[in-house]
Amino acid sequence: MAALTNDRNTRLRAGDVYDDPVAASTVIFAGALTCLNAAGNAVPGATATGLKARGVARSRVDNGGGDAGDKRVETSPGTYRFGNSASADAIGRGDIGATAYIVDDQTVAKTDGSSARSPAGTIVDVDDIGVWVRIGV
Repeated sequence: MAALTNDRNTRLRAGDVYDDPVAASTVIFAGALTCLNAAGNAVPGATATGLKARGVARSRVDNGGGDAGDKRVETSPGTYRFGNSASADAIGRGDIGATAYIVDDQTVAKTDGSSARSPAGTIVDVDDIGVWVRIGV
């Protein structure tokens, strides 16, 4: 493809809603921290390596009986409050600006669990209810 020699109508994708194929045999609940697996299919957040935090699911999608891509899920990137892990993995205010790691589809932790967890995003705030994390690819 050559450089432009005239005006071009370049399409814009705002990036506020993604529409991804759901992995086979997978259910994603509304409000779940949603990730992309190595194949690029949506899965709920879980303790696993190689996941890419994508956003929060806008609705429940049940692909429990389907193949990868039979159903799609809309997710939105942004800053969301998730549950805080416990004990030594609990996130505190001193961790603001650091990376939070995925425990499950509603919980984040301070560490990568000895390289067992994928990053969720950047810790933006911590309150009595949970941890605010900026997520989205």
